[in-house]
Amino acid sequence: SIVGPEYSRETLLISPLCRKLNLPVISYSATDPDLSDATTYPNFYRTVPSDDIMALALLKLFNRFNWTSCLIIYQNDAFGSGGAKVTNDLFNASNINVVQMIVYDIAKKGIRGDLKTYLMNSPSRIVILWADSISTSSIVQNALDSSVVGPLFTWIITSEILLNSFNESYYDDLVGMLLIEPVVASVVGAPYNTELLNAAYNIWQTYENETFPGSTNVNYYALFSFDATWTLIKSLEELCSSKINNSSSSCLSFNKSSFCFNFRFNQYDSLLSILARTNFLGVSGFVGFSNNTTDRTNGSYYILKNVQASRNGLNFVSVLEYVGSGYWRVTMTQNPILWPGNSLTPSVDRAVLRGVSLRIGIADSAPFG
Repeated sequence: SIVGPEYSRETLLISPLCRKLNLPVISYSATDPDLSDATTYPNFYRTVPSDDIMALALLKLFNRFNWTSCLIIYQNDAFGSGGAKVTNDLFNASNINVVQMIVYDIAKKGIRGDLKTYLMNSPSRIVILWADSISTSSIVQNALDSSVVGPLFTWIITSEILLNSFNESYYDDLVGMLLIEPVVASVVGAPYNTELLNAAYNIWQTYENETFPGSTNVNYYALFSFDATWTLIKSLEELCSSKINNSSSSCLSFNKSSFCFNFRFNQYDSLLSILARTNFLGVSGFVGFSNNTTDRTNGSYYILKNVQASRNGLNFVSVLEYVGSGYWRVTMTQNPILWPGNSLTPSVDRAVLRGVSLRIGIADSAPFG
């Protein structure tokens, strides 16, 4: 079995290959909506929520602040294109105008066209960015250099970036940026397996204490990865304890070959059948699957973070959380959202005339008779 891959573009290739090798694949971070198709990817599952749910969370966020338009910037791979497409389709069906789709070429490491021209000529001032952390940092730096990040533009990014990597002269412009990302159950106060999590932390500290960052600093994707691994362990445990394997043959038998790619796991179909009905309380929340989709059937949560200034520089501060109930709610800490321009007033989605000089002409005309 394979836990991974990390990226959607890799998963689209690895999963079909593993299907030929009779190997199940469970990813902890591949979110491309196309991967939800259980017919195309019957050996694939994932513990991280699909970007279909992220798009729905974005829609509810727009409804909350009465935004009706946006631009979408996306990197041209499975993650960026998939996320941008599902968001565009959902927004168009919900009467939210996606003014423009802007491509970031990951091979050339640049926007196709002029970013400043795109944004300054747009009637919308809300920018959604579908890109990984490296590409996001590059795009945001480009936008900062072009003066299209705050106070007139509100950016919503989908991957966390290192805020201290930017020059301090840009800090005021970065304030008000929003980050939406998937999180685990403990972040939003939902049930999770504390006994299993503590046991995992104890093992980690016992054998690699120098790498343990502290329980509050463990990356969410590490917990998604743990549950992916635990899913396989529990499925193999059930396979080996099931009645169909109470025989002289091993539950982990292989059709061996001198060529590694000709190895086949003999109980592959039985293992997939067990995976499809897996259901347990994991360290990231409830984990369950079905025959109809590769996505987890529950346990999908998101957090909205806001870039705010402090004595130590800029930080991402949690302000809203989405628990799959169809709406966003204020976090337990009740931190206010600080909008671009250090304002407490929510941003508007349309271009405004603030700071723009107008020349108004009045023409004489004969009075109407």
